[in-house]
Amino acid sequence: MSAAAHSVVEPSTTSKRVAATLVIVYAVVSMIPLFWIFATSFKTPPDSIAYPPKIVFTPSIEGYCNLFTTRTRQTAEYINALPPATSFCDETTRKRNMVIAGPSNFLPRFLNSIVIAFGSTFLAVFLGTLAAYGFSRFKVPLADDLLFFILSTRFMPPIAVAIPIYLMYREIGLSDTALGMILLYTAVNVSLAVWLLKGFIDEIPREYEEAAMIDGYTRLQAFWRVVLPQATTGIAATAIFCLIFAWNEYAFAALLTSGTAQTAPPFIPTIIGEGGQDWPAVAAGTTIFLVPILVFTILLRKQLLRGITFGAVRK
Repeated sequence: MSAAAHSVVEPSTTSKRVAATLVIVYAVVSMIPLFWIFATSFKTPPDSIAYPPKIVFTPSIEGYCNLFTTRTRQTAEYINALPPATSFCDETTRKRNMVIAGPSNFLPRFLNSIVIAFGSTFLAVFLGTLAAYGFSRFKVPLADDLLFFILSTRFMPPIAVAIPIYLMYREIGLSDTALGMILLYTAVNVSLAVWLLKGFIDEIPREYEEAAMIDGYTRLQAFWRVVLPQATTGIAATAIFCLIFAWNEYAFAALLTSGTAQTAPPFIPTIIGEGGQDWPAVAAGTTIFLVPILVFTILLRKQLLRGITFGAVRK
């Protein structure tokens, strides 16, 4: 075969500029809703529903105050008899003839999301790593059929199994519990984890483990000290995908939780202000809800990029 057949055609400068422009435009368009939500969180309720929409406005943290507190309407005489306001939230609430009655349920719901999402992600990645290693390194009977069966659990839409799971959880006492949600999200995510991690582990040469076992390592020690360090990028990428699903999941959370274990996604849309939806508080809750997943993704961005391209280029 000629050398020309092996040559790589470099894209032209014009092609690179067009591609870069398209990527930038796509990124900007994708970020517009996020910027709009962030801006709405600093608007007052009247500004948030103004028409035409206000681009320039006086920033206010009233939305965050409403997000973290519950308020009740009182008479002017009652408000005037109160001691002076001690915080911006208290002062703003009194201007609307209301007083702060106590904390809202947002913080407990937010903590539920953290516990359930990170707990299920850890279990899914842990179990997925063990299963993927077994499928990759051992001769498992009917391995292809088992792998297809594991993957097929992702074929069904959540609503198809929502009612059976609800009835089952109600009978065994897992309805509206953090443990029940962690187990459910783990069961959903473990199929994704097995398939992703099996591909990563397949790329790690068996000779590394064999050499370690010749040196006296057990199979478990070789797995722990040889395979896992090299599979870190794949584990990080898998963890991000599993966490994104568990963090954003709405259908199961809305059906199976209502109080004790309710997460933020079904709670945020129920934030009601005076006379209707409190859009600044909803936007504030959404903004805060985005922070953990954003931080987690940024911290693992290098592993994610290496994990996505792992095995893509062979020498």
